[in-house]
Amino acid sequence: MNKISSFDVERIRKDFPIFSEKVHGKRLTFLDSGASAQKPKVVLDAVQDAYTKTYANVHRGVHHLSQLSTELYEGARKTICAHMNASSVDEIIFTKNATEAFNLVAQSYGQLALKPGDEILLSYLEHHSNIVPWQLIAERTGATVKAVPIDSNGEFLMEEYLKLLSPKTKIVAVTHISNAIGTIVPVKEVIKAAHDKGIPVLIDGSQAMPHMKVDVQELDADFYVFTGHKVFAPTGVGVLYAKNEWLEKMPPYQGGGDMINRVTFEKTTYATGHSKFEAGTPPIVQAIGLGAAIDYVNSIGFDAIAAHEQSLLAYATEELTKLNSVRIIGQAKNKAAIISFEMEGVHPHDIGTIVDQAGVAIRVGHHCAQPLMDFFDVPSTARASFALYNNTDDVDALVGSLKMVQEFFG
Repeated sequence: MNKISSFDVERIRKDFPIFSEKVHGKRLTFLDSGASAQKPKVVLDAVQDAYTKTYANVHRGVHHLSQLSTELYEGARKTICAHMNASSVDEIIFTKNATEAFNLVAQSYGQLALKPGDEILLSYLEHHSNIVPWQLIAERTGATVKAVPIDSNGEFLMEEYLKLLSPKTKIVAVTHISNAIGTIVPVKEVIKAAHDKGIPVLIDGSQAMPHMKVDVQELDADFYVFTGHKVFAPTGVGVLYAKNEWLEKMPPYQGGGDMINRVTFEKTTYATGHSKFEAGTPPIVQAIGLGAAIDYVNSIGFDAIAAHEQSLLAYATEELTKLNSVRIIGQAKNKAAIISFEMEGVHPHDIGTIVDQAGVAIRVGHHCAQPLMDFFDVPSTARASFALYNNTDDVDALVGSLKMVQEFFG
């Protein structure tokens, strides 16, 4: 796909059929991409073609359609491998989402490495999917979960992190970008500090993948996780990048077809590389759609995407700050285009309901980040999350609809 020569948001919006739809008779202002992003036509076409022209199960069939389907499925793996700069396609594991990837590492690595008294180090910025799996394996192994604190702006406190690293720490698992408040964690420094003490690191890249170029070899991450549906791909597919050295050591997470070498009733031997961790029929069409989505964002370019989104973040922050009753939660110096906020005297669910009538889609609730909400002493917030297809009209629509909320509640 040829690169778009300059960032043209109106041209990009035309790539997404959803923006021709109306909501309550109004122009759609979609500011909930942090939960799940919309899909460009090239992805929809790839999915449609996979189901209507080439569909068959992969890997084991010798017939024509199976060969075509396998080629497309494994082609998507190669696309993602190149995109992340993994050293081998064997390091790219398809899962059903990021949550399954976290559970895979927690259970498999945990079974391998954790024992009573060991520590698992997370942060206060984590999504529940990068908390609960570690709690489950901690209960089984006798390990303890600890969390790196943040400051009042939502900044990751590196000094406190360094203090928490110890001989007891057996893995660090932190987010690249907070889904709730947008804080960008200095993950390269996090990884280096852990590696200096021989500790592996998992990074949750679910919010990072749509907004920035990720090079896993440059970061030196041991594990890197993301989900397809936030990066303009279908639901039902995620990716776990894992260094080969860990894949060789870790036991299988699930048993079934395709992850075996030889099965007898006396003993089963397992496949190697990614195959060991992909039991059963995989998310074939979803993975093909993910490959198309990765090609799409690369055709635009992440430098252009980041510059556009940062300009939107600055404009939205300035405009929301003018609304006296609005308080933005989390104002880290380095953050992605995510704004979490509350309005004095108004419940976030009421905010979401009223702005929806103006065609504005935002997220309300705890954003699967209750420890973070507890830190800020709020039960929930309203959240506007921006993507490459948003423009200043979307910001103006949000601000206008929030003024309606103010008027309604006096």
